[in-house]
Amino acid sequence: MIHLTSAVFLKPLKTLTTLLILMCLTLNICAEPQPKVLIKTNKGDIILELDSKKAPISVKNFLDYANSGFYTDTIFHRTIKNFMIQGGGFTKSFDRKKVNPPIKNEATNGLKNKKGTISMARTNVWDSATSQFFINLVDNGFLDNQYAVFGKVITGIEVVDKIGKLKTQALNSAFQNVPYEPVVIKSVTVLGTKEMIKKDTEADSTRKNTKTTK
Repeated sequence: MIHLTSAVFLKPLKTLTTLLILMCLTLNICAEPQPKVLIKTNKGDIILELDSKKAPISVKNFLDYANSGFYTDTIFHRTIKNFMIQGGGFTKSFDRKKVNPPIKNEATNGLKNKKGTISMARTNVWDSATSQFFINLVDNGFLDNQYAVFGKVITGIEVVDKIGKLKTQALNSAFQNVPYEPVVIKSVTVLGTKEMIKKDTEADSTRKNTKTTK
């Protein structure tokens, strides 16, 4: 009778484990999923995927505001066709919301201001970004290394484009590109996995279809 020792099995098992680890690192299949965020507006829904690896400070900042309910009932107060849409700082009555201290500018993180990416808005001061953000309507390469990209639109780019095409007006020197039709952010919700996103969007679709058939 042949007696098999544990050593016979351990060697190939260790080899297999090593191969699996290498596959995880090479294919990035073992990495934690990046945060997903649902922005519900009166013009439609936008889903973002945030890049917490390349823009950890900006992502944490955005998630902190989102989780606190800060963005509820704020507006996209600045929309410029073929450029970008900006929001996250003012109420529907154009009152500026109280914000947290400004964060470090991560503009040199390697992410580019391409169509559909979301970036931190700021003043002329380098480290001045707080709650406001903008979504690029086109590739805006001249903003690279100046304004920190921290995510991208993965669902709802047509909503972004629709908002970007709205007619605008100048209310005063501070508000030069305000949509005639208010674009209200109803809520910003942190989702998580792709399954959660799928369930949420499917639920929305069901509700819309129900309204249509009534």
